[in-house]
Amino acid sequence: FGTFVFATFAGLWVGALIFGQVADRFGRRAVFTGSLLWYMVCTAIMAFQTSGLALDIWRFIAGIGIGVELVTIDTFISEIIPRGERGKAFAVNQFITFLVVPLIAFLAYAMKGSKPFGLDYWRVLILIGSVGAVVVFALQRGIPESPRWLARHGRMAEAEAIVADIERRVTAETGAALPPLQPAAPEEEGAGSIMEIFGAEYLRRTIILSIFNMAQVIGFYGFAAWVPTLLIHRGITVTHSLEYAFIIAIANPFGPLLGTVFADRIERKTQIIGALVVMTVVIGLFAQSSAPPVLIALGVLFTLASNVMSFAYHGYQPELYPTRIRARAVGFVYSWSRLAAAFAGLAIGVLLARYGVPGVAVFIAVAMLVGIAMIALGPSTRGLALEQINH
Repeated sequence: FGTFVFATFAGLWVGALIFGQVADRFGRRAVFTGSLLWYMVCTAIMAFQTSGLALDIWRFIAGIGIGVELVTIDTFISEIIPRGERGKAFAVNQFITFLVVPLIAFLAYAMKGSKPFGLDYWRVLILIGSVGAVVVFALQRGIPESPRWLARHGRMAEAEAIVADIERRVTAETGAALPPLQPAAPEEEGAGSIMEIFGAEYLRRTIILSIFNMAQVIGFYGFAAWVPTLLIHRGITVTHSLEYAFIIAIANPFGPLLGTVFADRIERKTQIIGALVVMTVVIGLFAQSSAPPVLIALGVLFTLASNVMSFAYHGYQPELYPTRIRARAVGFVYSWSRLAAAFAGLAIGVLLARYGVPGVAVFIAVAMLVGIAMIALGPSTRGLALEQINH
């Protein structure tokens, strides 16, 4: 299991860091489609492997596709959604994404030990993920290319046609006239280079987001991946720990769902910092509790807060870079979270063995405080056009 998780995050890291930049060159829609196809095929192949090593290898390769996909989706949403609705769009996206968490947890619990269609239940679960990707692959045919990306590459007629079509549909659905256009500062000419994120204009943002990503993932995955074990160390039986972990997992999509209420009403930075503060306090209380109802309630609260933090920062980081380098910049800073996640699990395992849940709580709390400090140093973005934030 440990090598499988490591292979997953290693693949995500390679996909985000090395291949995330291809969306800046070939377009958001093309890369979204290609990376999804990559994931579908590799996941289907992985389901039929007969050795642990082969399973890890194909998980790593599939993870590359996921890494590219995540970077491209964040970039695309930030570019095509109006400034006053970007936050809500990311919240809805995360809500739909995290609906899978309780679903898979339930299926794994219900199918454990069975052999549907003559296959081991875990192979069927993997194939379900691949089939789900086929559905998304079919739905994405109606998604347009990013007008901002098209404009950056001199394809103005296509960009204007897409925007005009969106405007026509919005007008028809709402029955109201669109607000007048607001002029935005033009971006610099040129294709852009990854080295720009280390230049004077963007270095501060790159450092802030890179450190933040390493810190936040310790809390996000450090808790989620270790919930059953943490519960056992707080005196819960193995059987009950799995049941309680499932209840906690159900909370995953409700963080972003709650966020749709305030995603564009509250500054993005404030949402992230507020969620990190809640996570810091809750993990401390969790480490001192032993009553099952209290542990479940705290676990649910931590999960809600971590997923509010997740959708908010996924919306925040692509806002801080211009269109010409947005995908590669997001890929670079986000890749640090994948690398940190690969090793955070190992660190938590060691801390848990030596210091128990309180040791893990201190580790997570310190990481959350680092995340708070980093985001506090970042710029504000609420209600601003991307071109305003980029300068």
